[in-house]
Amino acid sequence: MNITQSFRLAIKSILSNRMRAILTMLGMIIGVASVIIIVGIMNGLTKKIESSYADMGINSISVYVQKNGNRMVTEKDMYQFYNDNQDLIKEISPSLEQKYVVKNAETKFKANVKGVSETYAEIKSLTLKEGRFINYADVLLRQNNCVIGAYVEDKLFGKGNGIGETIKINGETFQVVGRVKEVAGRKKGSADDCIYVSYSKVIRMSKSTEIGSYEMMAVDSTLADPLVAKLETWLYEKIGNRDYFYAFSMSSMISSMNTIMGMLALALAGIAAISLLVAGIGIMNIMLVSVTERTQEIGIRKSLGARRRDILNQFIIEAAAVSGIGGLIGILVGVLLVLLIGKLSNMQASPSITSIIISFTVSVGTGVVFGYMPAKKAALLNPIDALRGE
Repeated sequence: MNITQSFRLAIKSILSNRMRAILTMLGMIIGVASVIIIVGIMNGLTKKIESSYADMGINSISVYVQKNGNRMVTEKDMYQFYNDNQDLIKEISPSLEQKYVVKNAETKFKANVKGVSETYAEIKSLTLKEGRFINYADVLLRQNNCVIGAYVEDKLFGKGNGIGETIKINGETFQVVGRVKEVAGRKKGSADDCIYVSYSKVIRMSKSTEIGSYEMMAVDSTLADPLVAKLETWLYEKIGNRDYFYAFSMSSMISSMNTIMGMLALALAGIAAISLLVAGIGIMNIMLVSVTERTQEIGIRKSLGARRRDILNQFIIEAAAVSGIGGLIGILVGVLLVLLIGKLSNMQASPSITSIIISFTVSVGTGVVFGYMPAKKAALLNPIDALRGE
């Protein structure tokens, strides 16, 4: 008996016991669908995180420095480093952040006020909705001009246009000269909850002469990590202790995040795959029952000349068919749910071709492995004893 005949007999057996076959497949369906859903959602989350970091500037580098006794890095030092390494650095901007009370005639609340230079928007890939960003004149003259984020815009002006309007920040009057396009859902505490003014103005408002953080933009994303390495060496020479400074590139952060997300997806998929093992045990139990029920059939076939190999192949193919059909249904369910979840959550979740192929292969393999023992038991039955069985 060839494989085609064995497959036909397997399908006939499955159709004659539909309910039992469906219940047997259930564990396989759940396991395969779970793996596809988990991998698909994790892929969507990874893309979303990458997109968020890319929006903040894929080539950007953040630097944080502190004073170590009499050893410190001044604004002049940082700009000298920038001038000396323009083959690596495209732009640089000091970055100071304070929380101040912001109000207009109708609204009063606390907001993040970030002091930056005219290059900050390019470094962080900020897109203006309207107006302009902080310019060199604002920095040089400490002018009271500001650019507001989407959340601040909603709080102060609702759906109105705030360009040209005045607001008070920490008691001082500022004119709104620009609005930044929404980047984080207009939520409190997000990147949209921010007001940008010149860093020179924030220094005066905070009554501090030290700048503790800077943002840089590498000439190219491939130069970001070499720039960080050179920067760390230079900072160590200046400050003398690595505990007093920290520098990282956005590209290295994305890489680390991808590694973490990949490991998490693998762990979750492994947990989901346990259900495949449970499904395999279920298939083995059902096949053992099937062998017991079909003892006389096996005896008749053997008496008519069927070899042990034929009986073995028949039951292994039947187990593989049950698990394979369950795997196909699981793939269909998993793909549909991934697409549905992605649509509902506004996330680029998509089924992974690799996870689909692996899941189906494992499902069929599980059927073969766990169907072997019942198949071997059927193949080893003595024809005379089998014919006597009820």
